[in-house]
Amino acid sequence: MERQHPLLFEEGDPVVARVRALCAPYPEFAEVMAWGRPTFRAGKKIFVSLGSSMQRPHAIVFKPDVEERRALLELPGIFVPPYFGPGGWLGADVDESPETDWTFIAELIDASYRQVALKRQIAALDAHPVIAVADATQPVQE
Repeated sequence: MERQHPLLFEEGDPVVARVRALCAPYPEFAEVMAWGRPTFRAGKKIFVSLGSSMQRPHAIVFKPDVEERRALLELPGIFVPPYFGPGGWLGADVDESPETDWTFIAELIDASYRQVALKRQIAALDAHPVIAVADATQPVQE
């Protein structure tokens, strides 16, 4: 019998909707539930996972540019997440408060996509760049 992970988010969570709206325009975007949380993928490769842990559910886990990692760790709200951290990934706290800089979060998402995407996906992105919309609040329509 397959073990189910508890769901970290309820249906309609506004933070999930906002992060989904930022991730969905990327080439070959896919959303897959894994470990009880939504993961956003470039094809099969994760570029953003929502929820660092049960204690830090409103956080994104992302793959930063190696050269920016140390500087990012100096910022408030940026941390090394469990499980993903040893692979160079970082976490960023996100919520609906005014303290969350959604433009900055969109930039982290873009950098993460570029770290994991295939060359053809990056070429498609460069041909049609994703314009980060900081107030992307509406869920993506399927």
